[in-house]
Amino acid sequence: MMYVRREKLKFVFMVAALIISISFVLKLLQINPELTVSNIVERSMGGGVYVQVKPDNHKDDGPKNKCGLPNPCPGKDFAFKIYSGATNIVGPQICFEGKMIIEKDTRGNKWLGINIVVINEKTGEHVNTGSFNMWSGKVEELIEFLKSIEDGSLVLIASFDDPATKLNDEARALIAELGSSYISQLKFRDNWIFVGGKKTMTHVSFETHMKNDRETNKYESWPEMIEMDGCIPRID
Repeated sequence: MMYVRREKLKFVFMVAALIISISFVLKLLQINPELTVSNIVERSMGGGVYVQVKPDNHKDDGPKNKCGLPNPCPGKDFAFKIYSGATNIVGPQICFEGKMIIEKDTRGNKWLGINIVVINEKTGEHVNTGSFNMWSGKVEELIEFLKSIEDGSLVLIASFDDPATKLNDEARALIAELGSSYISQLKFRDNWIFVGGKKTMTHVSFETHMKNDRETNKYESWPEMIEMDGCIPRID
């Protein structure tokens, strides 16, 4: 009888370990949608799980259409795709015209806060990139960067972890001038992505956000990652 009970307990423990391992893998797949089961290699290591993630390859950013858009942009219009960060682990991504300007970082120690890419509206040339930690950084550095953006520039922004704690009225006003309608409401750990421009020839404003709310968050203290793609009219 004792032998049977031990066998039953052993079976229960094995099933529990399997469920925990599967749950862990599913969690990784949720946090990083670009991972696939083939990217993840599991093996027993003292009860742990070993995870191997394939590195990004720019050739995979859109072999058919720039930045992996489902359809090509008309004429000479600019293609873009933006991902916010996921929790404080998986960093944001900003792709413009097939070039991954801000590449995903999975170590959680890069691109924290507000990340900005500046593009020349006429040529599509990448002009500048800035990353500003809004938890422990200085908002004055963000303000200086925003003021340095020249007229006729496209501006692409992606948040990671906390984009709002250090924001003040001046910084919010400068971003609003670029076309953002949500910046005045942006709060701690909201996910936010935006495309706008500074005195561009055509009005450009694309924006989406995911509010940080523990009752609806996907990852407890963080909302779900968001993404946005599209085409920006090009003026010859």
